[in-house]
This record gives sequence, structure tokens and C-alpha cells, in this order.
Amino acid sequence: MNKTAIVILNWNGLEYLKMFLGSVVKYSANPETIVVVADNGSTDGSPEWVSENFGEVKLILLGKNHGFAGGYNLAINQLDARYFVVINSDIEVTKGWLDPLVSFMDNNSDVASCQPKILSYNRKDHFEYAGAAGSFIDKYGYPFCRGRIFDKIERDNGQYNSGIDIFWSSGACMIVSAEAWRACGGFDDAFFAHMEEIDLCWRFAKAGYRVRFVPESVVYHIGGGSLPYESAFKTYLNFRNSLFLLYKNLPDNKLHSTIFIRKLLDGLAAVMFLFNGNFGNVRSVWRAHIDYYKSKNELKVKRGAVKKLEKMNSEAMILNKSIVFEFYIKGIKTYNCLKTGN
Repeated sequence: MNKTAIVILNWNGLEYLKMFLGSVVKYSANPETIVVVADNGSTDGSPEWVSENFGEVKLILLGKNHGFAGGYNLAINQLDARYFVVINSDIEVTKGWLDPLVSFMDNNSDVASCQPKILSYNRKDHFEYAGAAGSFIDKYGYPFCRGRIFDKIERDNGQYNSGIDIFWSSGACMIVSAEAWRACGGFDDAFFAHMEEIDLCWRFAKAGYRVRFVPESVVYHIGGGSLPYESAFKTYLNFRNSLFLLYKNLPDNKLHSTIFIRKLLDGLAAVMFLFNGNFGNVRSVWRAHIDYYKSKNELKVKRGAVKKLEKMNSEAMILNKSIVFEFYIKGIKTYNCLKTGN
């Protein structure tokens, strides 16, 4: 058994593999670590390129595109390691990036997952959208980060160099305990992509685990490698998966009121898309809500399974405010200006 398995999920990402796989191999190589490329049915020749150029990399062929969640579940279920590192193909790692993550996990058995500092590959003095310096959600399920709230991305001036407990670690780059992964069921395949890591980390919290930001580890992320940020499909997944996330994990006394308000906020977002002439995103929001209702029976079963995990209050790390109100109405644009209590 390897101590750590670094798993890169690939779908037609030959360009990024050529750019970054070499650095992952170079800066992660040790006798206890294996680098894995799990291929989601690519047609661009990337599996063949990996085989020809990196014989030391384990290649798992998944046959078709199972999405981010399903692809990682299938790949990780074929691996035997103490820790799994989920890392996007469009990430450049740095020398010594892995050791602080593994060390923290070794010394903190109650931690299910850690993430590094995630900076922008194209603006290396700025945080990157997906994860930044650790992430949280507000009471209505909107995610935000230390270093990024909505589209406001901060420059890294060392303001978030403290290691703290966070609500969720970024699927762009996160290390996960195999024990916690298996105890909490891994990613939910139904999410396909986006927010599946938040759902998993909420289950970690319910099961009594912690999640941590480790600033000593630094990586650089291009972002939008699989789906561009302006993609209507990405909008659909984010709106639909937000409802999935809330329905599965909210406590009984908050479920209906919170989802009702979230629906109103989604309606407001759709109106804003309409006024901006973004009809594709209007359709995405509408489709997301339709598919949420179609999934209710399946979600009820999953909600029951999540309840069985619950050992402790998982709400303590959730911002008991609306980040939409704080950002757009009160004008609070940075994490340090929020009165979070975190």
C-alpha cells in the first residue's frame, strides 16, 4: 500500500498534462507516493501520451466521461493508500508542496481533509477563484473563500497565511484521509461536477471530522480547465447542486425555510441574467430547479443516509448571514471585512 496517491482526473486535457504533469511527478516523487492519471474517456490522445512519456505514472482508463465526482469515485475505489490527493490537471505544484499536507494529516487524526494555498497561475500574486486560502458557505449555501467572494479576487499579501479550520477544501487540490473518505461515502456521483467537495466536507463535519487550510503548501491553478467560468452548463450545475447540497445536509428545523429563500434568491439571479441579456443562464437556472424537483425522491434517501452520519453539530462553521446581502448590499468585498466568527 502506498501512503499517498495523487490522482489527476483527465478529460481531453492533453494540453494541461503536457504543461503540468512533469512538475507533479518531479515535486512529489518519493517511495511512499504514487501519481495516478485517471482518464474519463478522452479522445485527444492524452492517455497514450501519458503512457509514452511517464511510465512511472499509473494510468486508469475509465472508458467514458463520468464527471468529476463519478470519475474520482471510480478511480479512488481502485487504489489502496492512506491519503488521496485530488488535484486538477490545470494545476502547477511547487517544490515541497506535498509534505506540509501529509505532515498535517499525520499529526491530526481527526482531520479528514486539507487544502493548500491556491493562487492564480496567470496572476501569481493573486488568489485563484476555486479555493483561495480556505472556504466556507453562508446560511443559504453560497460558497466563498478567504481571498475570494463572488467575483472579487484579492491579491495575496500574506493576509491569510494563518492555518485555520475551514468548512470545505477545494476539489481543485485537496488531500483526503482514506478512512474519512470511505466512512462518509466519497463524492456524490449525482453532482457530476461542482460543489461535490462541499457536500463531502459537510458530511465530514457531521461525522465529527475537521477540515483544514495549510498555508505552507502552495499551488497555482489556471481554472476553468474543464468548463469555462462563463459556461451555461456550469451555471446549471452550480444552481442545481446548491439545492442538492442544502436538501441533503440542512437540519430539519432549517430545511424548508432555507430552501424557500434560496429559491427566491435564484429567481432574482435569473432576473439579473435576463436584464443582462444572458438567456443561456436564465435557461440554466430554470433547468436546475426542474431537475432538483425531479430528484427529490432520490435526495430524500440520501438525506436519510447523511443523518446517520451525524455525531455533532455541523453548523458552527457556516456563516449565519447572507453573503449575497453582505457583498451586494453592504458592500463587503473581502473575507477580512466579514464578521464571521471563524
